[in-house]
Amino acid sequence: MNNRPKIVVTDAKTIAESHDFFKPLKEIGELVLYELSSEEELIERISDCDMILCNKNVFGEENLKYAKNLKYIGLFATGYNNIDINYCNEHGITVCNAGSYSTDGVAQHTFALILNHFSKIREYANFCENAGWQNSDVFSPFIYNMNELNGKTIGIVGYGNIGKKVAKLAGAFGMKILANARTPRTEAGIEFVDFETLIRNSDIVTVHCPLNEASKEMFNRDVFSKFKKNAYFVNTARGGVVDEDALAYALNNNWISGAAIDCLTIEPMSKNCVLMGAKNITFTPHVAWAMEETRNRLLGIVCDNIKNFLKGIPTNVIR
Repeated sequence: MNNRPKIVVTDAKTIAESHDFFKPLKEIGELVLYELSSEEELIERISDCDMILCNKNVFGEENLKYAKNLKYIGLFATGYNNIDINYCNEHGITVCNAGSYSTDGVAQHTFALILNHFSKIREYANFCENAGWQNSDVFSPFIYNMNELNGKTIGIVGYGNIGKKVAKLAGAFGMKILANARTPRTEAGIEFVDFETLIRNSDIVTVHCPLNEASKEMFNRDVFSKFKKNAYFVNTARGGVVDEDALAYALNNNWISGAAIDCLTIEPMSKNCVLMGAKNITFTPHVAWAMEETRNRLLGIVCDNIKNFLKGIPTNVIR
């Protein structure tokens, strides 16, 4: 690899709309930006690069075998299920993710969705916009039933950096906190329980685990049947952890009180998404990580990862 490696960003539009955002990368190497890349386009676009930077494009033997100079893949993400790690390890390709860049943003968005539901923000905003308040004969029209978070139980599935931040915010609201983690632990104010205990006892279930073979569609019809009837489900992790048919069934049959979904199995949302039109569901388009400060932090980590790799001291390496 020469002193100025050729760096190809294959899906720049999924990170920022302006190419100016990527200027710091130009200080590191020869930068080539592609807004989006189809599977067919990827092969040609990575054929002579030293480094790939991507967010959602999928890389495995079917395309990486054509990238003869490739030594490094950098992710604009924490999750890495779109990269064939085994192939990369076998062929000397270092893969680095962006660690905990999104902790604050995703935790904030998680609680924005929770507060929207329990404080009925959207409903009351629509009521006011449609002149409901102007036509009310009382100063506080009790149209929608609101609930405090204080005293409610939140169940956090996945207790990494984001899960810990969500727990901290929950504590500030006076909530009881249950958590399910791969590694048993003890922490003041947190009760670590098995998955089923968490599901059966939580008023809110929020997901913050990675998508892998163990977590794929872990929220299925059997699991939703064990939720409390007034429970609220929040997913800001990965769409694939949810069986979307099962969630639609749970919502439409009043097994749970509602759901807030920031990610789907197929993104952008497909025209025939089974969740569209389900009862008591709120969508945001995979933007929990997209705060301005969050994305700037992400770029900083990606740049540092490359610089450290070039120095021979790679950081945030996926094995």
